[in-house]
Amino acid sequence: LRRAAKEYPVVALLGPRQSGKTTLAQKVFHKKKYVSLENLDDREFAINDPKHFLDHYENAIIDEAQHAPDLFSYIQTKVDQDKIKGQFILAGSNQSSLSEKITQSLAGRVVIIRLLPLSIGELKSHRKKIVAVDEIIFQGFYPPLHAEKKEKQQWLDNYIETYIGKDVRLIKNVGNLSRFQVFLKMCAARVGQLINLHSLANDFGVAQNTIKSWLSILESGFIIRILEPYYKKFNKRLIKTPKIYFYDTGVLCRLLSIRSHDDLATHALRGSIFENLILIEIEKYFFNRVEKVPVYFWRNREGQEIDFLLEDSGLKLIEVKAGQTINDDYFKGIKYFKTHIDAQAKAYLVYTGERSQMRAAADVLSWHKLNKIFT
Repeated sequence: LRRAAKEYPVVALLGPRQSGKTTLAQKVFHKKKYVSLENLDDREFAINDPKHFLDHYENAIIDEAQHAPDLFSYIQTKVDQDKIKGQFILAGSNQSSLSEKITQSLAGRVVIIRLLPLSIGELKSHRKKIVAVDEIIFQGFYPPLHAEKKEKQQWLDNYIETYIGKDVRLIKNVGNLSRFQVFLKMCAARVGQLINLHSLANDFGVAQNTIKSWLSILESGFIIRILEPYYKKFNKRLIKTPKIYFYDTGVLCRLLSIRSHDDLATHALRGSIFENLILIEIEKYFFNRVEKVPVYFWRNREGQEIDFLLEDSGLKLIEVKAGQTINDDYFKGIKYFKTHIDAQAKAYLVYTGERSQMRAAADVLSWHKLNKIFT
């Protein structure tokens, strides 16, 4: 953030609600004024009199800036006139709304940084000792659940209701919020699976375009993560349908009505939920370094697949298994890929056990030692 503020007049900090954007921005830029457009009076000021609003907050952190769409063109005029680096820090929880306005008005004047909730590494440095994998999956990674003694299930329920009540209701093509919440739970039940628009549309009794629109809403609000398949340079026999994941495992577990980490241990979707955990940890690693390394999955029509594939100085293959004991079958997809696609690809197997070891097919890593993939 500090580096970006020395290079650009505007820095945009995007991420889900309660991920720590405001805390981080105020900590780093503690001398700046702060204003949130969640406050209706401040929002009205920004919407109705944007010029004088920016005169008052001429060097400031503006939170939930997407609530005043016309403000962005005035910010453009002001930063072009004042020529001050790091003049405005914009924060927001709706990726689509904020990114659209930035692209239209602030191109070349802004850098975008994305902040997801806490990572496993951050929790390890805070707690000194990491808890069991099912416990951390169930709790999730939102800072308030770790910094304060809150009742987890009630907090997550409130989080989901606040997201739907504040963010989704502002979007015109969602008429019935209770139906949308049911749809959100249906998405949770499909975590780690290919997105079948036809099936979702039939199950929910709406058009496929409506399903596409609702998925886009969830993605722009940092609730779900749509993972695209990797099919570059490969033949047409590859699967080209994306998969669905969630940005936080605590929210995911709550939507699945999992009531404790003991229930998670025997849940039918535990493998997919653990896979979800690893994907988002990979995302956090790159987001926290303001780096973009594409992450995909790979699958052909014969059923051979790789859970995650990174384009990072060559291909890196990551297979994810929820077992605590290494099984030779775990390496099946990796062996196929190396034999038929790319023998030079670096491969890793991530599992829920504690021992990391080197195998002929892949390096085996414990779930909380993912950093070894990148070092």
